[in-house]
Amino acid sequence: MRILGVDNTISFQRRPKPEEEQGLQTAINHAYDVMGTQERIAITHGSCFPAMNRDTFIGSPYSKAAQEYSKFLMLYGFNGNQLGPGGELEIDRNGVYPAPYSSSAFAKNRLFIDLEPLTTPKYGNILSKETFYKVTDRPVVDYKNYDECDFNEAVKVYDIALSESYKNFRKNVQKGQPEAIKLSKEYEKFLDKHNERLTDEGIFKVISKYYGTDNFEEWENSLDKDLIRELDSGNKEAENRYDEILKFHKNEIEQYKFEQFIATKQIKENKEWRDGYGFQYYSDLLVGCSQMDYWRCRDAFIDGYQLGAPQGDFNNPQIWHLPVLNPRKLFTADGLGPAGQFLKDKLDYALEFSENIRIDHAMGLIEPYVIENASLVLDEQKNPKNNPYVNPVNGSYMSEMYSSDGQKLDDYKNFSCDYVHENGYKTYHSNIMNKIVLPTLREHGIDSDEAVWEDVCSQPEAFRKVFYEDLNLPSITQTEWSKVQDNPKRNWFILGSHDSIPAQKMIEREWTKNSDAWNPLYLAGYLNMDGTRASERNRFCDKISEIDRERVNAKFAELLTAPKFQISFADILGITDTLYNEAGTRNDTNWKERISSDYLDKYYENLASNNPTALNIPEILKIALQAKIDMKIVNSENPDRTRAELSKKYKPLLDELQKYADILKEPEN
Repeated sequence: MRILGVDNTISFQRRPKPEEEQGLQTAINHAYDVMGTQERIAITHGSCFPAMNRDTFIGSPYSKAAQEYSKFLMLYGFNGNQLGPGGELEIDRNGVYPAPYSSSAFAKNRLFIDLEPLTTPKYGNILSKETFYKVTDRPVVDYKNYDECDFNEAVKVYDIALSESYKNFRKNVQKGQPEAIKLSKEYEKFLDKHNERLTDEGIFKVISKYYGTDNFEEWENSLDKDLIRELDSGNKEAENRYDEILKFHKNEIEQYKFEQFIATKQIKENKEWRDGYGFQYYSDLLVGCSQMDYWRCRDAFIDGYQLGAPQGDFNNPQIWHLPVLNPRKLFTADGLGPAGQFLKDKLDYALEFSENIRIDHAMGLIEPYVIENASLVLDEQKNPKNNPYVNPVNGSYMSEMYSSDGQKLDDYKNFSCDYVHENGYKTYHSNIMNKIVLPTLREHGIDSDEAVWEDVCSQPEAFRKVFYEDLNLPSITQTEWSKVQDNPKRNWFILGSHDSIPAQKMIEREWTKNSDAWNPLYLAGYLNMDGTRASERNRFCDKISEIDRERVNAKFAELLTAPKFQISFADILGITDTLYNEAGTRNDTNWKERISSDYLDKYYENLASNNPTALNIPEILKIALQAKIDMKIVNSENPDRTRAELSKKYKPLLDELQKYADILKEPEN
């Protein structure tokens, strides 16, 4: 497999030659097979993918550039990538709000459409090359080893390009162009399945554009705020308003539907490409949804509350501005209520073109932390960096909340609850897992142990009882503060996530450097258990004690011994000068970090430098493989015989990994 990239401007780094790549990939995958490592997943959210040839100011996980980046990951043994939520982003009065965890659970992000294929016969040449080159730029290559998205600029690009594409599509269909006719037939099948939802969403887009924000609570017209809910109740005025918008904005709404079709078509095509390589995409089930989803499905939610998360002393919780599913509307006597159906549909959409899933904030499914909107006080001066809302905050776990009628929010008809707290209250929805979430995963061929359950949060007793004891679900082990050896092997293991600082920065904190999880004696002992290699263990311990980057490499070697792990793209590529997301905050830099278009050049340049921050995968993997060999030796009934057998069997593989590790350190001749 040849790794192809963008035009190169740096030529002094040593990268594997074409004839070396197959051997490198074979050695790495062989090592993982020997170690029993099942899942090796990178973490790269959709907007973080690089540009190639032309730049639309945002990345796409479904583009040609995404395919090349996936090949790079496969070369180094990764067999999948964890995406962020891929829904349509929200618009506020300042433009695009780029947080993927506030995006739509159903509508696809049109900014992920790869525009270049629209200029080809496959798509009927619906976008002219002239317009394509006019609205896009050559990727910027500079001294930084990362790029940044410009979401508002991207919106301008896609507004122009997709408007032309839709107009040309309609013209070409009328002319009887064969490619357009074929595309039209696909489009009609798409509408057969999604037209009702897309029409509602298209009307929302029209209204939100008029008011300049997706936050419908800020819309001046009360009928517009409650349009779908009033429509469903039979309000004639709402019917007239809905029909009026549909009539006078028909083209705008139809274009929105077509954009969703193109986005979905490209997602499907990308899956077909990935299936050929056996490379998986993990989708991300956001715990909330967008304002558009909330507006469209009001009956599924509780008005006046939003999701958040407690932290510290509970006096300054994270406030997420996400709607709360109504627990009284999860189930009916004979099936799912509107809230339950919403969750079921959300899961189905997340898994439609992905092989696995990360369940964001799993606690939010069982015992969410809920904040009353009326208790929030706006104070940007006191807290400009974080959410501007500060105390007083009336928030608590759902099972402790009371509704306006004075009853517990979990106390509703036709819903049985498995677990009752010792003080008498029930958990929010302890049955939601068995009746909705787990069955839906099984429908998509995913066992509960395979999914990534994000449980890194403050945990009340009710959540622990249901999640760990009753359902026995796997956790995420964050090795930033935990040891691999102390945690169940069925867990997923990470060293940082999309919310974390780069690992090379973690070690600069004194509390990290002095923690048990980063202790050189522990790492040296865990990675060198065979007593006959005591001198090597001591040298290794001295090295990681003295050199910070070597201790970080040791932590990644520890991570690689786990059966299932995830690593952030920033750590793989050695990006240390920026942060993708500072958890719990709203600021001008969150969600903007992106892989630079010349990432291959900069990755190999980094590895060949005197102070590399990127991961030399074969070097780290060799340490991990030796550690697993040592574990087999010390656990053997006859260590001497096992040592001799394994040394003979795996020394060639260890030597191969060292060969490629050295190649990646070489300067170009």
